[in-house]
Amino acid sequence: MKKRSLAALTAILVVVPLVAAAPGQRARAAESGPGDAARPAESTLVGGVDLDTVTIPELQARMDRGSLSSLRLTLAYLRRIKAVDPRINAVLRTSPTALRQAAASDLRHRLGKSRGPLDGIPVLLKDNVNTRDMPTTAGSLALAGKAPDSDADLVGKLRAAGAVILGKTNLSEWANFRAAKPTSGWSAVGGQTNNPYVLDRNPCGSSSGSAAALAASLAQVAIGTETDGSIVCPAGMNGVVGLKPSLGVVSQSGVVPISAEQDTAGPMARNVIDAALTLSVLGGRDTVRPDGARSLTDASLTDSAGRPGSLRGKRIGLWRLPSLGAEVDALMTRTAERLTDAGAEVVEVSMPYQERLAELEFPALLSEFHRDIDAYLPTREGPQDLAELIEFNRTHPREQTCFAGQELFEQALAAPPTTEPEYRAMRAELTDLSRRSIDEVMTAHGLDAIASPANPPAWTTDCARGDNDVIPSSTPAAVAGYPSLSVPAGFVGELPVGLLLMAGDRQDAELLSLGAAVEHRLDAWRAPRYLPSTPSGTSR
Repeated sequence: MKKRSLAALTAILVVVPLVAAAPGQRARAAESGPGDAARPAESTLVGGVDLDTVTIPELQARMDRGSLSSLRLTLAYLRRIKAVDPRINAVLRTSPTALRQAAASDLRHRLGKSRGPLDGIPVLLKDNVNTRDMPTTAGSLALAGKAPDSDADLVGKLRAAGAVILGKTNLSEWANFRAAKPTSGWSAVGGQTNNPYVLDRNPCGSSSGSAAALAASLAQVAIGTETDGSIVCPAGMNGVVGLKPSLGVVSQSGVVPISAEQDTAGPMARNVIDAALTLSVLGGRDTVRPDGARSLTDASLTDSAGRPGSLRGKRIGLWRLPSLGAEVDALMTRTAERLTDAGAEVVEVSMPYQERLAELEFPALLSEFHRDIDAYLPTREGPQDLAELIEFNRTHPREQTCFAGQELFEQALAAPPTTEPEYRAMRAELTDLSRRSIDEVMTAHGLDAIASPANPPAWTTDCARGDNDVIPSSTPAAVAGYPSLSVPAGFVGELPVGLLLMAGDRQDAELLSLGAAVEHRLDAWRAPRYLPSTPSGTSR
């Protein structure tokens, strides 16, 4: 039988079962009256919906009925960016064509020619994703000149699907692969992004701007990128959903690289359904493994996605990571109890080979970064290789205003090339051990997924100290190229903590389905309050 296209996921795999359990129903706004248009720009209410909680299927239903337009929705997000973003500094720039894109979508809806679930939906892009009509800087002044000649492949897919490319988000400069002690969320181009929940706390890196913008409801969805932790940690720390897809599901062509062996872009959203729908567009094709693992187009997943009872019989391994603190560990205990009450079986697990992975990953990334950045830079104006980039940073004081170091660049320049046997042996061992660390645990315990804390409570941002971010939970899936998904688990004081779920290769659909059920059961999201600080002694 001919396989359904990946876009058909929207109607078959996720949409129908998730709409009934979508977080948007937790706090839906009342239908607006005539005074809606006069609401202050900071309001999250537009066209009878609350931007904080509305889902893409709900927006599409309204646009199909004509009770909401993409133009109105896009204007609402642009107003919020203008009103709210000065507090968090997450959005670098908005697209000069956003309103024209929205108007074109409205015409398609009126003519009954909608291109699918993202048609007319405003999307923010991390500023290491090439766009032909806006600068793409990776946060560095070295790339702050002429825009790239063409869009990244993933941007082409978003445009073809009718998404409104709303703008670009700040990030940790060079995706946090420059200094030995960087400060996440800081770049020379964009300055420091703040955590919307508590403004003196860090948003985690490197997709910090994308996560903070979503927490503040400055777009419906955003695109992040991850090498190890840079989607799932900021998602957890900003109380949103972030999916790191299986390696290869989303094209990396046109994305500023660290390592082709680990890099992937992925969707970030305020709920799982929006992340799933965005992945259906970013992937753009079926993702079926030769060994028969189910793909994103497997309609049988409707039986388990998003219904309150769909956790029954699921087996989840809990990797506690007590090093993240007693408060986080207590939250994991409460989370396990809630999942057990919903019918899941939660078993305690430990992950093998983690010390060896920690020894090998960084040296391998140094060699891969040198290779991959030297391939990317000649496609842009500015420094043409890593050596020239190092010299640029030495001679531009603005690149040193938060931290001066570029130790990772210098170490990468001296690292063994990827043609050397030493490097090849490292990467082969990394791939083997990381995949075994997940596969063996899942097989031994008969698991559907492994869960762990995605992040500690956000630390205070401090350029002099740098990050306080030893967070090992993302590494197994990141190095293996397996999918991982962060969903809100709860709070430590005012600070969000995510639950990280990971599964086997190309089990993205299964993970999203399980994540939707976990999200529905935990119901842990709440809007940020933009507090200037928290009482002394709360968290870190």
